Amino acid sequence: MITRVNYLLEVKIRTIELRLVGIPVKEVLKQLNIRNKTQLKTWMRWYHGGEMHWLEQPVSYGKRP
Repeated sequence: MITRVNYLLEVKIRTIELRLVGIPVKEVLKQLNIRNKTQLKTWMRWYHGGEMHWLEQPVSYGKRP
């Protein structure tokens, strides 16, 4: 069974900030204890697409609710 992790908005924003300054994905995952690199990519896609409001969702599934 897969357990979903509810990341705080602050963690999601910090993730985006670290990637924008060029910190490698693996390092960001390690620093912020994020389990799945796909999750990070989803947050970045939302950021670049101007869809930051999706970051406020309690659990991110990788797809829009």
